[in-house]
Amino acid sequence: MKLYGRGCIVTGGFGALGRAVTQRLAADGAKVAVIDYAKVPETEFVAFGGVDLADVAAARAAVDSAAEKLGGLYALVNIAGGFRWETIADGDIATWDRLYSMNLKTALCASKAALPHLIANSSGRIVNIGAGAATRAAAGMGAYAASKAGVAKLTEALSEEVKANGITVNAVLPSIVDTAANRADMPKADFTKWVTPEQIAALIAFLLSDDAAPITAALVPISGRV
Repeated sequence: MKLYGRGCIVTGGFGALGRAVTQRLAADGAKVAVIDYAKVPETEFVAFGGVDLADVAAARAAVDSAAEKLGGLYALVNIAGGFRWETIADGDIATWDRLYSMNLKTALCASKAALPHLIANSSGRIVNIGAGAATRAAAGMGAYAASKAGVAKLTEALSEEVKANGITVNAVLPSIVDTAANRADMPKADFTKWVTPEQIAALIAFLLSDDAAPITAALVPISGRV
């Protein structure tokens, strides 16, 4: 119960990875709130649906409400995002704007909204979901990789801003995540090589723990055997 009683917000918490993370944090004793663009499903957690986290005012309103319901905020986990495979030659330029908004701007706005709460506490954690593809983009992954590279630089810059306030900011960089959607998209792949949502959740839980207090600005790969 390393996170006992600590208020944690998970954005994008209704997806496969988000559900694994919320369940792991709850198992570690955290009080968890979920913020997502999707409609709220049946859930045991404090939940806010229909929130456009790329809008700074909407992000602030949701984060403030969540922090109030949690009785304070200790950590923010930025999972909200999306993916689209498109080549540069045949793809739509608008995809670059869309993935920038979904992957980078959501993390930026949510983090900006969380900062007053974390700074007031003189402690706290932010963990962002980056991507292994951000270090080397394959064909068709330019827009996605560029947006996730932005998440990496956001992580580093924000860490420098807030480390004197006792706040750490880190990112995890998964390879292919073993989800039902990815299995459907790549039915001939060897799923055993992929990283599971539960494995990523365990890494995030560690980065939120007191044991990870000396770690900040880290971009941690979690690649399975890909």
